[in-house]
Amino acid sequence: MRSLPVPDPGIADHRTPGRFLWWMAKAQWVTLLGGMFFGILWGSAQAVMPAVLGRAIDRGVADKDTSQLVYWTGVMLAVGLVQAISGIMRHRFAVTNWLTAAYRTVQLVSRQTVRLGGTLPRKVSTGEVVAIGTSDLSHLGSLMDVSARFTGSVVSFFLVAFLLLRTSVTLGLVVLIGVPLLMVAVGPLLKPLQTRSAHQRQLMGALSNTASDIVGGLRVLRGIGGEQVFLERYRRESQSTRSAGVQVARVQSVLDALQVLLPGIFVVVVVWLGARTAVSGQISAGELVAFYGYAAFLMLPLRTATEFANRYIRAHVAARRVCVVLALEPDVEDPASPQAPPPVGSVLADARTGLRVEPGRMVAIVSDQPDDSAELADRLGLCAAPADDDVTLGGVPLTALARAEVRRRIVVSDTSSQLFSGRLGAGLDVGGRGGVDAAMHTASAEDVLEGLTDGIDTVVAERGRTFSGGQRQRLVLARALTTDPEILVLVEPTSAVDAHTEARIASRLRDHRAGRTTVVTTVSPLLLDAVDEVALLVGGRIVATGTHAELLETDAAYRAVVTRDVSEVAS
Repeated sequence: MRSLPVPDPGIADHRTPGRFLWWMAKAQWVTLLGGMFFGILWGSAQAVMPAVLGRAIDRGVADKDTSQLVYWTGVMLAVGLVQAISGIMRHRFAVTNWLTAAYRTVQLVSRQTVRLGGTLPRKVSTGEVVAIGTSDLSHLGSLMDVSARFTGSVVSFFLVAFLLLRTSVTLGLVVLIGVPLLMVAVGPLLKPLQTRSAHQRQLMGALSNTASDIVGGLRVLRGIGGEQVFLERYRRESQSTRSAGVQVARVQSVLDALQVLLPGIFVVVVVWLGARTAVSGQISAGELVAFYGYAAFLMLPLRTATEFANRYIRAHVAARRVCVVLALEPDVEDPASPQAPPPVGSVLADARTGLRVEPGRMVAIVSDQPDDSAELADRLGLCAAPADDDVTLGGVPLTALARAEVRRRIVVSDTSSQLFSGRLGAGLDVGGRGGVDAAMHTASAEDVLEGLTDGIDTVVAERGRTFSGGQRQRLVLARALTTDPEILVLVEPTSAVDAHTEARIASRLRDHRAGRTTVVTTVSPLLLDAVDEVALLVGGRIVATGTHAELLETDAAYRAVVTRDVSEVAS
């Protein structure tokens, strides 16, 4: 069986949902064919079992021939063993096909998420991505799962029709014509089911997005007393999603009922015709028993066919949402011919604002508008949209470098950064470089570990919600420090911690980043007093540079920004 996840998920054809499903089927054609082979073997064994039973009755029981009875009993045992073994293998391949499709979808979406970077949250909601990782991949996997049984059902259906034609042309024609007519009868339900499923899927994505927003901003909501407002909003959206689910269930219930009713009626017709044929003496007692077996067996391919149609519709809806994410393009693309990267220790400059950061220095950016300094930080890391050629490293525009090179050399950690679920140690050392202890010391986060039962091996809950705001901020800072990039850009890294903790971080950060370039956006005097240079950003331009003490003494605008922040914190 295949080892999962696969090393390379491949390049998906996401032009249409149908093309995506076909591409996914081709990507795992080996296990799909294996499942289909055993599905055909399994279905065929079931299909011929009534014929073998009929022969055993006619030639063994009716003719009172012990040797024939033993022979056909042996044949039945052999067919039963084939059915059992092929059934086990079919199920194993079905599970493998389900898991392969699910893992491949996760890998494709995860790779696209990394490729998009900061573009993703600007173009698609969190709820959409969450829904893909929960319900959509299940529907895609279910389609691959049912394919083996569907193929086996189609082959076994024609096999039963052939056996019936050999015994009775009338019964064979009834099966060959009646089954397609039954499929046509349920056809009108498939389109409404697809439409309602698509609407429900859209509402589920919106509801997941609302839930993510509420969880992410729960502390803020409590602070302003807005829990009830968002609770009512969630209730309304939840009820709309529930109503859409009921609409889907109504069509689904009719389809499920028809899956039982129509095959049942069809089986009754086949049994009635078979009984009339037996009474007239056209078929033997054994053949009549076989007819009953055929009639019971035909329930299986009929229900499997409608199940396949149902799952295909759901998978088609899911594939459409996956294609939307895969079709997104990042705001910043790799250049057609990337320039040679500048040497380590190059100057980072921004022509638009006039910022110039010498290598190996720690520079703070101060602005009376926090959004302006945060935007500048994003531009320094090629995270803002649209990208331009204003930011250069060693005179080379960042847009002229390969994105992987920029991401390796420049890391931006902003205030919206979240902790990943999973083991804390692995979440902090994302690059596998080590140095977690030193980073935790610099971020003054040792007390966070001391309060955890399992320490560094503690499993972090979703978004680190079990940590306080200050704890999360220090852990995010420690994670950024462990990446140890040539240039580290920190956006308000101490805004949620107390003054004593902030003083410790300020005194340790300089030593930790000695010899490497660090840019910090902040208005905290404790941090500003620890940096090599401060740049004042006003109206999108750097209007003054110097040390914290120099600017306090010589620049009234700088003094107003810094002292205003201190007075606001004190109040």
